[in-house]
Amino acid sequence: LPSVGIGALSAREAEGRANVSTGDKEAQKLLQPADKTLREMAIELAEHQVSVDVFLTTQSYLDIASISVVPRTTGGQGFEAVMRVRCSQGLQVQEYTGNFCKRIPTDVDLPAIDSDKTIMVTLKHDDKLQDGAECSFQCAILYTTVYGQRRIRVMTLSLPCTSGLPNLFRSADLDTQFTCFLKQAASEISISPLSQIRDRVTNHCVGILHSYRKFCSTAQSPGQLILPEALKLLPLYTLALTKSTGLKTDGRIDDRAFWMSYVSFISAPLAIPLVYPRLISVHDLSSEETDGSVIPLSLPLSSEQISYQGIYLLENGIDALIHVGNSVDPNILQQLFGVSSVDEIPTQFVLQQHDNSLSKKFNEIINEIRRHRCSYLRLQICKTGDPTGMSFFSNMVEDKTPMGLSYVEFLVHIHRHIAKQLSDQSR
Repeated sequence: LPSVGIGALSAREAEGRANVSTGDKEAQKLLQPADKTLREMAIELAEHQVSVDVFLTTQSYLDIASISVVPRTTGGQGFEAVMRVRCSQGLQVQEYTGNFCKRIPTDVDLPAIDSDKTIMVTLKHDDKLQDGAECSFQCAILYTTVYGQRRIRVMTLSLPCTSGLPNLFRSADLDTQFTCFLKQAASEISISPLSQIRDRVTNHCVGILHSYRKFCSTAQSPGQLILPEALKLLPLYTLALTKSTGLKTDGRIDDRAFWMSYVSFISAPLAIPLVYPRLISVHDLSSEETDGSVIPLSLPLSSEQISYQGIYLLENGIDALIHVGNSVDPNILQQLFGVSSVDEIPTQFVLQQHDNSLSKKFNEIINEIRRHRCSYLRLQICKTGDPTGMSFFSNMVEDKTPMGLSYVEFLVHIHRHIAKQLSDQSR
């Protein structure tokens, strides 16, 4: 904890000690900066186009909520830039979300920006849009290269307007839409009780699916849960979000603060793995059929999928957990880890490639995943019965837990709410 010098911090978590017992109001206070010192410093740095990165290498309390103000305001790694988004008549920018400094309403100041950062722009229409016409959006970024050259990059997008909800649902982009839900939920954590945020996320999902049922699928039986094809996984990702690190009440304050900071700049391809990680069966890789992709098909996040005779890889874009069952075939352990028993696998694990097809295939998968992620993907061994094993199973979001419903129960819950709203409106 940086407890000396400018912006010195104290161990605030000890005052409201307890991640589980800390009430909502106390937790919200701990997720806000301790004072204005670091915020004022961050704004001054941004005005001088100075970007700050923070590297954290300890597991003890650090007050990430206060420290993260500096990298979030100054943008982190990359190029200095100024961004502005313009829209055609009838539309206007309502809000920007991300890591930046904003001194005037129309421009976003980015002391640094790189290809792994995302700025979310929320739009609203303040005039009637003609059906069949097109609306346009333009994003212009003025930036300085590492060679000191000033350049401008302009991206323009034109989309058709429609008044028909079937067209809207048919063209829905689940990844982008869910990323918006995720960022909106993260922005509320420091000011609203977690239970209210979880309810709002669930109600938002219900509202979308209710609109589809009411306006686009009236011929179907009321006893069926009808999901739009483009958004059929929305309930699953919504459930996963309610059980995520940011919205769980039993997590460490620093973990929640880091999650909030990470979500603020996360891109759409990384948003879903963060709350619904990819689960891959490793022990039978050599016998699995693939569709030509290096990475095999993923498994549902349910403990029913986990065998104590198997080895599984679970990755969320930041970390990769390798769960090793206590009854794995010694031959498989020898091929993958060069040992004959689970106890011989070191806690500080370094992946090596051994001279066999299973090990080669596993290394290819790890390298391919790393190629698509913006971080190196830390590897951690998880063993049955260890705290690491509990960490692995905490990601099985389709299971019923003391904090939430199972996926099947959640679908029933969603369907019940949709049916009730339809019934109330038909009276």
